Amino acid sequence: MGNRTQARVLAIMGSGETSPTMVTIHKALAARLRPGHQTGVLLDTPYAFQENAADISARSQAYFARSVGLEVGVVAHADGQAAADAAAIRDSDWVFAGPGSPSYALRQWRGTQVQKALRDRIAGGTGITIIASAAAAAMGFAAVPVYEIYKAGEDPYWLDGLDLLGVLGLKVALIPHYNNAEGGTHDTRFCYLGERRLARLERELPADSAVLGVDEHTALVIDLETGVVEVLGKGAVTVRKAGASTVLRPDSAFTLPGLRELVAKGPGAGPPAAAPAPEAPRVDPGAQGQPTTQDQPAAPMTASGLPELTRDAEARFEAGIRDRSGQAMVAAILDLDTAIEAWASDTDENDNEDRARAVLRGLVVRLGKAAQDGLADPAGRLRPAVERFIRLRASLRKDGAYQAADEIRSALAAAGVELRDSPDGTTWRLAESSAGPG
Repeated sequence: MGNRTQARVLAIMGSGETSPTMVTIHKALAARLRPGHQTGVLLDTPYAFQENAADISARSQAYFARSVGLEVGVVAHADGQAAADAAAIRDSDWVFAGPGSPSYALRQWRGTQVQKALRDRIAGGTGITIIASAAAAAMGFAAVPVYEIYKAGEDPYWLDGLDLLGVLGLKVALIPHYNNAEGGTHDTRFCYLGERRLARLERELPADSAVLGVDEHTALVIDLETGVVEVLGKGAVTVRKAGASTVLRPDSAFTLPGLRELVAKGPGAGPPAAAPAPEAPRVDPGAQGQPTTQDQPAAPMTASGLPELTRDAEARFEAGIRDRSGQAMVAAILDLDTAIEAWASDTDENDNEDRARAVLRGLVVRLGKAAQDGLADPAGRLRPAVERFIRLRASLRKDGAYQAADEIRSALAAAGVELRDSPDGTTWRLAESSAGPG
C-alpha cells in the first residue's frame, strides 16, 4: 500500500464527528487520498452493543456519502472475527471509529489483532485514520470509563487504554469532549468528569505522562509523514500536566517533536515549536469518488451546535411574538427544522435532537394559536370604543353618578381592559391575558 495514498494522517476528533461543523475537515482529509484509492471502512465496535447500532452506521454512511463524497463500508463487530476486522483496517485507505462506549471498545479490542492493526497503521501504515469520541478516549495509555463514572456513579478510576499514541512518543490519557458544557449548573468538562474528579485521577498518572484534551467539534490532525500537527475546528487542544495546562488554539500548527516535549515536560517546556500549516490539497473534480464543487458543496463551519441553534430559534420566536411578526415566527421554525435535519447524522446528538424536535413541535402549536387568535395589536381595534367609554365614565363621575361609572369600569375589566386613574386623567391598557398570543 506504499503508494496508494498521498499522505499518512491521523485525525483525533473530540466530538461532532458526523456533524455539519466537521464537514470541512473531513473533506480536506478525504482530498488527501490518491485518486482511485478511496476504500473506506467504519468500525462499529464502540457502539455495537447498542440496539440502534445499524441505524447509527446507516446515518454515518449517509453523512460521509452526502457531505464528504466518500462511500464507506461498515466493519460490523462480531465475536471471533478480529482477524477479519484487522485485515480490513490494514487494507483500507480510510478508517473511521467514533461514538459509543470507551470501556466497551476496550473490552473488544484490547490484546486483539484489531489493536495491533490500528497501532501498526499509525506507526508505519498508510492512509487516513480518524478516531473520534469514545474511540478516541480509548487511544491513550489510560482511558476514562465515562459511563461508569458519570452515569453509574462509580468512583473515578483509569482503565488500561490501547496506547495507540505510544508509537508516536505520546504518553497521554486522551480525553475527548474536553470543553463540554451540557451540565449547565454542574461541571461536565473533561468528558463529564469535571475538575474535581479529573484532578483526583490526574494524581494517579505517571510523572512522564499528561492528559491530552480535545474539545468538542475540534480535530487534532497529525501528518505522520511530515510531523506537522494542526488544531482544526471550533475549539482547542489542551495538554494538562499536574493541574497546569497549555492550550493549543484552533488553526495553529506545530511539530510532533514539540508536542512530545510538551507532554513530557508540561508547560515548563513552553509552547511547541510552530510549523507552517500544510497547504490544503486541491480537489480534482475529475477524481473518482472525490467531491466536486458542483455536486458536493462544502458546508460552512457552523458557529453553534444543535442546543445553541435550538435556543436561538426559541429566542427569535419570542421576539416575533413581541413584535407581532408572523414572518419572524415562521422563519424561526423553518430555521430550526433545517438545523435538525442538518444535525440528524450526528451520532453524538441523539438527545439534543429529541429536545430540538420537542421545541419545534411546541413552536408550531404556538404558531397555530397565534394564527387563530390573530397577531394584530387588539389595542388598535379597541381604542375608539374604550376611549369613548372613558369619556362617558369621566362625565358620570363629574355628575356624581359613581355607581354607573363603576359599572363601566367593571365591564371594561371583564373585557380585559384595565383602567388607571391619576391626577392627570385616566389611562388604559390590555391585561396580559388579552394582549396577544403567547
